Amino acid sequence: MRKATRIVAASLGVAAGFAGLEHGYFEILQGNVQPSGLMIASMGPPCDPKIVWNACEPALTIIPNFLLTGILSVITGLLILIWSAAFIQRKHGGLILILLSVALLLFGGGIFPPVIGLIGGIAGTRINKPLNRQAGQRTDGLWRFLAKLWPWPLVILMIWLLGQFVVGQVFNDFLKRNAALSLLLIISLLPLSAFTTYARDIHTQMNEKQVN
Repeated sequence: MRKATRIVAASLGVAAGFAGLEHGYFEILQGNVQPSGLMIASMGPPCDPKIVWNACEPALTIIPNFLLTGILSVITGLLILIWSAAFIQRKHGGLILILLSVALLLFGGGIFPPVIGLIGGIAGTRINKPLNRQAGQRTDGLWRFLAKLWPWPLVILMIWLLGQFVVGQVFNDFLKRNAALSLLLIISLLPLSAFTTYARDIHTQMNEKQVN
């Protein structure tokens, strides 16, 4: 098993599941109301998408009812959270996370959280896959440096995914003005987490071979 890959897949899945719960909670608060279209704002009035840094958390739903959308988002988010934390390493664990992430997208779980879940699911499909035969030759230079960075890109990513909501309560205008930078940070940390994970698994494999 690729231990570092499992940690990344589980962490991204848990983050997506938590976001699904949070989106669903705000949608439930809007009650038994029909949205105006497929695209909705998870947070209802008095939240104003033009003023709040997170644009009141936009989402997509194929269910024409805020209450039902919220309930489905909470259920899907909870399933993703539990599955990612406890069962992602199973044979089809990654595929199931991918399917659940698609459901999260369709049932009001936000736009970006399902993407994070999909990436976690893709990583999950590699947990039990053998490393490339040439992996042992990649322990020098760049790969060794990336292995040393593990797990900090993932740690920083998880802190920011959760911490931005706290920061947004105090520095709403700052985050609104620098929304592109926040998005760039997340987009940069996602692939960096993947590369350092691969490098870490290679490093672990080489150490195990040396011990044996």
